[in-house]
Amino acid sequence: MEPQQRSPLLEVKGNIEVKRPLVKAPSRLPLPGSRFKRGPDQMEDALEPEKKRTRGLGTAPKIATSRPRAPALTTVPQTQGQTAAPKVPKKTGPRCSTAIATVLKNQKPGPAAVPAQKPGTAAPPMLGGKKPSKRPAWDLKGQLCDLTAELKCYRERTQTLDQENQQLRDQLREAQQQATVLGAERRTLEGELARVQAQAEQGQQELGNLSARVLELEERLGTQESLVQELQKEQLGLQEERRGLATRLEEQERRLQTSEAALSGSQAEVASLRQETVAQAALLAERGERLHGLEMERRRLHNQLQELKGNIRVFCRVRPVLPGEPTPSPGFLLFPSGPGGPSDLPTRLSLSRSDERRGTLSGAPAPPTRHDFSFDRVFPPGSGQDEVFEEIAMLVQSALDGYPVCIFAYGQTGSGKTFTMEGGPGGDPQVEGLIPRALRHLFSIAQELGGQGWTYSFVASYVEIYNETVRDLLATGTRKGQGGECEIRRAGPGSEELTVTNARYVPVSCEKEVEALLHLARQNRAVARTAQNERSSRSHSVFQLQISGEHAARGLQCGAPLSLVDLAGSERLDPGLALGPGERERLRETQAINSSLSTLGLVIMALSNKESHVPYRNSKLTYLLQNSLGGSAKMLMFVNISPLEENVSESLNSLRFASKVNQCVIGTAQANRK
Repeated sequence: MEPQQRSPLLEVKGNIEVKRPLVKAPSRLPLPGSRFKRGPDQMEDALEPEKKRTRGLGTAPKIATSRPRAPALTTVPQTQGQTAAPKVPKKTGPRCSTAIATVLKNQKPGPAAVPAQKPGTAAPPMLGGKKPSKRPAWDLKGQLCDLTAELKCYRERTQTLDQENQQLRDQLREAQQQATVLGAERRTLEGELARVQAQAEQGQQELGNLSARVLELEERLGTQESLVQELQKEQLGLQEERRGLATRLEEQERRLQTSEAALSGSQAEVASLRQETVAQAALLAERGERLHGLEMERRRLHNQLQELKGNIRVFCRVRPVLPGEPTPSPGFLLFPSGPGGPSDLPTRLSLSRSDERRGTLSGAPAPPTRHDFSFDRVFPPGSGQDEVFEEIAMLVQSALDGYPVCIFAYGQTGSGKTFTMEGGPGGDPQVEGLIPRALRHLFSIAQELGGQGWTYSFVASYVEIYNETVRDLLATGTRKGQGGECEIRRAGPGSEELTVTNARYVPVSCEKEVEALLHLARQNRAVARTAQNERSSRSHSVFQLQISGEHAARGLQCGAPLSLVDLAGSERLDPGLALGPGERERLRETQAINSSLSTLGLVIMALSNKESHVPYRNSKLTYLLQNSLGGSAKMLMFVNISPLEENVSESLNSLRFASKVNQCVIGTAQANRK
């Protein structure tokens, strides 16, 4: 067995006991400040005045001796020529102080200290233990001998005290060395004690951690035990389930064998279907080519059909009588049937006019004059908006095929032009105009053609021409009403496409966006009160939709504009003149409107006559629409007339202008394809 390790405190105690104890000797030196600190020679010099005083007075004074003081234990006074002993450090540990006290206590006492006398006194030597007799005053020699003997005695005592002092200094030096060693040992023990304390604290901390860990493990053990019980219950349930699954597995294996047999037959069928799929894919590609050919053929036949109907067509529409208006006479407006009878769509219109200024010789009024007109289609007052659009739907679709299409609404003020193009207020679907219906139809057809690889984009603009000034009806904010900033320019050098500077071109893709644009344009359009209409359109509004189509797979592109124009009222000045201070402004508006309408008629006539010069630039309206009026375009004019007899003069003027346009023939239209 290994010997037990001794405690550091026991080792220190043993070291202290081994050390040699210091000898504590009583000090025989006089107290500090004593006159005996002087040497023998100095003492003799000090006795000279006494002798002189004795001789002078004749009487010797008594030498009194003082009572000896108690000797000092550890303090040693310095003498002349000697260096003070090093001082013991004041701050020592408790163990060091205890050790020094123990050493001094065990020191053997030295010889008895001789009591010191007061300075200036001399004690006669003791003879036989008796006090010497007092010398007479005149015995100076005897007194001197006594003093000499006493001085010798003191010198011996001084030598003895010096020896003791040196001995004490040696002991003190040894004690200081022991104290230094003990201090080093104390510091070592303090370091060990701190380390032991740190280890103890660490051990306590580890003990606390282990206790917490034990509690945690006990808690986890309880949890694990409960979990084990639950798992045992679950194991029992799983065993029951395993037995059930084993039974099902046997059944599934039997079914699997049956399925494998069926799979073999299915694989053969799949191989056959794959062959059919390949054949179907080839057939589908062939059908796609055929479908594309049929689509191109459809477009050709569609265009041919439109050409057979005429690249310039004129429809006449008679608005119904509004509440509060007088009912016309029965024979005022007639719609004669066609060659096929009432089943044919009406294409003719007969208007009767009576002239009160004419009369017969008998004084009876002259019979009314009847005027007959024939157009591509006539819509009686009972025709709805859907019926009107159904007639022009195929023409609108031509714009998707790449043909420029332009549709006009022409007529006097209050004949229903704006109603035909934009529809009635309130958002009723039954009274929607041609513009929202046309765009809805285009969006629908474009979506259908998307299945054949075509993609289309639509960009809308809406401007008005008021007094030969172009205004943007889609302007908002600070640009609203600043029509002078808009000018008609070529899109680029060498380009035939026209654009309106500073006008908004808005991409559209759904009906709601179109409705918002129409609502904004309706608020910005210039209207005025006339004798024929409370809110008369005093400008030409031009809605243009630029259509761009692309077939990426075949590298085909097409593009064309669709222009829907609501022309200003085409009446003479006097019937439509407003009362009040605005007569001059209405006069200037009417002159500008009639001038632009006359230019439109001249342009159509020049195109029909194949003239070399077509006066497009004579009017902003014809200049803006020149790409939609030429030989590669398709045009349709709605002539709107009023059913009232009071407007018969303006109705006849409108019908005559429309008849001239209907007689024009423009060359074959060509699609804008790349």
